[in-house]
Amino acid sequence: MSRTVSRFFMIMLIVAMLLSGCQGGGKKIKVGLSFSDFATERWKNEEILMRKLLEEKGYEVISQEASHDVKLQNDQIDNMVAQGVKAIIIVAEDGDAAVTAVDKAAKKGVIVIAYDRLIKSTNIAAYVSFNNVEVGRQQALGVMKALDIDNWDVATKGKARVVKLGGSPTDNNAILFRQGQDEILDPYVKAGKIEIVADQWVDNWDPANALKIMENILTAQNNDIDAVVASNDGTALGALQALKAQKLAGVVPISGQDATADGCNSIVKGELTVSILKDIRDLSPLAVDLVDKLIKGEKADLKMYTLAELTNDPTKQGQVPCNFLPVYQVNKDNVYELVVKSGFQKYEDVYRDIPEDQRPPKP
Repeated sequence: MSRTVSRFFMIMLIVAMLLSGCQGGGKKIKVGLSFSDFATERWKNEEILMRKLLEEKGYEVISQEASHDVKLQNDQIDNMVAQGVKAIIIVAEDGDAAVTAVDKAAKKGVIVIAYDRLIKSTNIAAYVSFNNVEVGRQQALGVMKALDIDNWDVATKGKARVVKLGGSPTDNNAILFRQGQDEILDPYVKAGKIEIVADQWVDNWDPANALKIMENILTAQNNDIDAVVASNDGTALGALQALKAQKLAGVVPISGQDATADGCNSIVKGELTVSILKDIRDLSPLAVDLVDKLIKGEKADLKMYTLAELTNDPTKQGQVPCNFLPVYQVNKDNVYELVVKSGFQKYEDVYRDIPEDQRPPKP
C-alpha cells in the first residue's frame, strides 16, 4: 500500500513539474544587452557589470556586440526578441539606424532602454545617460583655462588657433558634446580671441582615424595650432601621437573624455590636459534597476525631454523619458582624488611609468 501511495505521489510530482515547465513556471525572464562594440574600453566593463547585476536579480542575460556593424546590431536585436527577451538595454552604433529594430521590438511589447547613446525613437521606454552637453562644456572650459584665454594677448600672438575633433557622426552624443563645446567656444570666436582652424569628425571614435586627421591638420597648418578640443580619450590619445611627433604634446592643450586608464596616465604625464569622468559605476546600476522596475510594472524616476532638445534638431517630434547623471572634469590637480582614490581606475594604471618619488601615496 505504501509503495502504491509513494508511486502515486511520485507520478503526481512529475506531472506537476511538467505542467509547470509548459506554463513557463520556474523559467528565468530574459534580458538582452546589445553593444555597438567592445573596442571602446568602457563598454566591455559595463557589459560585465550589467550582466552581474541582472543575474543577481534572477534574470537570464543574452549579450551581443556588433563590432561597429549597424545591420548586424539590428539583426542581433531582432534575434533577441525572437528568443523571448522582455527587455533590451542597447548601446547603439547608430541612433538613427537602430530605430528600425527598436520599433519592431517595442511593438512586440519589449522594453527598450537606450543606454548612454540616444536611439531616436519615441518607442523607447527610457534613455539613460549623463549630461552630455555639460561634457562638451567642461572639455572646452578645461582647454580654454589651460590657454589662459581671458588673458590671451591677440595683439602680439594673434588669435588662438583651435582645432575641434568631434566624435563619430553616427553617435548622437557627439552632437551634444559639440553643442556644449560651442557654447563655450563661440563667444571667444565672436570676441576675436580664437579662430577655429580645423573642424573634423572621427568615424567610429577610432584613435587611428584621429591620428591621421591630426597629422593632416598639422601639415596644413604648418604645426601652428594652440589648442585641440577632442571629444573622448581615444581620439585625444590618437591626436596626441601626431602632436608628439612634432614635439607639441604637453605644449598644446587637448581635451578627452571617459577618464580612461590611458587617458589619466597621459594627464599625470602632462600630455592630455583634461578628461571628463562619467562614472559608469552609477549608470549601469541605474539601467538595471530601471529594467527591473519596468518589467515588474513599477513606477520609475524619469523626466520627459523632447527629441528636438536631445538631438539639437528642431525637426524632431515627440518626447522620451530620461534620467541623466552628472559629470566631472578631471585634470592634473584632481585626478588622484576623483579617479584613483574613488577606485574608478587603478593606482598602478594611472601612475604607470611615473617615478616612485613623483607619485602620491597609494590610497
